[in-house]
Formats: sequence, C-alpha cells, structure tokens
Amino acid sequence: MTLDPNITEVAVKLLVAIVCGGAIGMERELSRKPAGLRTNVLICMGATLFMITSRHISGGAPYTDPARLVAQVVAGVGFIGAGVILQSRGSVTGLTTAATIFIVTAVGIAIGDGMFVTAALATGFVIGVLVLLRPLERSVVRRRRLYEYKFKTYQPATALSRLLDLLEEEGLRLEDFSVREDADGAHEVSFSVVTSLRGNSRLIERLHELGTETRTSSREEID
Repeated sequence: MTLDPNITEVAVKLLVAIVCGGAIGMERELSRKPAGLRTNVLICMGATLFMITSRHISGGAPYTDPARLVAQVVAGVGFIGAGVILQSRGSVTGLTTAATIFIVTAVGIAIGDGMFVTAALATGFVIGVLVLLRPLERSVVRRRRLYEYKFKTYQPATALSRLLDLLEEEGLRLEDFSVREDADGAHEVSFSVVTSLRGNSRLIERLHELGTETRTSSREEID
C-alpha cells in the first residue's frame, strides 16, 4: 500500500491553487466569460493534484518520469479550451479564455511542484495582461466588431457589384454573403464585415445607395 504524501503540504498547495486560480477566474467572471471563477479554480486545483500525484508515484526513482502524467494533463486541458472557442460567420471568439485555461493549468502544475513564487508571479502577470492590456487592445483596434448588414434590392447582380466596389473603397473584406429571394420578387442581401464604429457609420450611409430596408447588427470582436 502506498502512503499518502504529507497532508499539510498537500493542503497548502491546494489552497494556493484555489487562490491563484480564483484570482484569474474572478477576472474572467467579471468579464462574463464562459470559463469563470469556479472553472478556473477547479482547473488549477486539478493540475496541482495531478502534479502532486505524479511526484508521489515516481517517488524519485531513477526509472520514473513524473513529467509523463503532466504531459497528459496539458494535452487533456486542450479539450476544455476547445470547448470555449466559438466560431460563427467567420468570427472566432473565446481564444483569450482558452489561453487563460491553458496558463491556469501551468500555474497549477507549478504549485504542485512547490514553485509558489513562480506561480504567484505568473498569476500576477496573467491578471495584468487580462486587465491592463484590454484598454490598449481596444484603442489599437478602435473597437473593431463583426457587423452584419441586410438590405433589399430588385437588382441583386448590380447591387453585389456596387457592394464589392464600396467595400474595396473602404478597405474592408467581405466575411460572409448570402442572397435570398422574397415572395414579392425582391432579393434580401445579407453580408458581414469587420470594421470600426466609424467605419460602420460610413457604410450605413452608403448602403442606402444599394437598396432599401437597410438593417445592421454587430458583435464585439475582442474576447
């Protein structure tokens, strides 16, 4: 029978994992992301426990490799990260949350190996990146969003040609496009582009030249 490792040491490591994972998870929770407080705490605790168990199983024997179990943890957490990544109409969201899950796992592994200072520094840096760099990111991209537009026309071929010319003038790339014929013979044109708030305003003004019943909606690109 294998004896448990020092229970006090295990408890301390798990508590540190709760603190570090909770600190990062709280930022995600406040940002209303899929993987929030409890998710990040559990991931960090799980990675810590795996590392503790791996160290205990190896027992320092020369023919064992505690990193093998950890490697499987890193591969397995990729499935959790993939679960929070969403793709819709050419727009991918959730990448930052997936990356956060990945580094929370690394923090948990460091804690399990007793690298408390390293884990604390990493936690601080992660929170700094998530909180402090968000305003900078938004100022650089000027709040770029995925905008979806719809308008009606009785001349879809002409409208499409003029639309492509318009997007080229604005320096925009067509992300998605579809045409649907209505019962009254008109065609509803739907398309989406990634642009800024100012670019959206200019595009709305120009779309009235292409058709009627212009509608638009948007979704923020920054995760």
